[in-house]
Amino acid sequence: MLTNPSFGLLFWQLVIFLILLFLLTKFAWKPILSSLREREDSIEGALRMADQAKIEMQQLKAGNEKLLAEARLERDRILKEATEISNQLIETAKTKATEEGGRMIVQAREAIQNEKNAALAEVKNTAAKLSIDIAERILRRELTDQPAQQQLVDSYLKEVKLN
Repeated sequence: MLTNPSFGLLFWQLVIFLILLFLLTKFAWKPILSSLREREDSIEGALRMADQAKIEMQQLKAGNEKLLAEARLERDRILKEATEISNQLIETAKTKATEEGGRMIVQAREAIQNEKNAALAEVKNTAAKLSIDIAERILRRELTDQPAQQQLVDSYLKEVKLN
């Protein structure tokens, strides 16, 4: 009998199947399909968010690289400026040192010349004083002796006539 089912059995099996299908569709399929759709939507949303996060990460990475490149450029610029400033300071210091050295040399030369002039003046004054002292002693000695005085006056007169 099971190998040749009768029409009544087939009918009831069909009716039970349709009722079961109706009940499953009404109560089970809709919640199952809606939960599957929700799960599918959440997976798609998560994938979209992951793609968006990936894009944002790439943008952030590009932004970071750009900032890093700008920071390197700024660092290089600052180092270049610092080098230029230090070179300028060195040149200024060299120039000032050269000027100050030249000024000191000029002052030293002037001081040496002044000291030399002062020393020469002192030597001249000393020589003049010594000459006057010597002449005074000679004249005292000569003036004490009358014939020596006459001879001195005669020699001076001869020199004056010759000149």
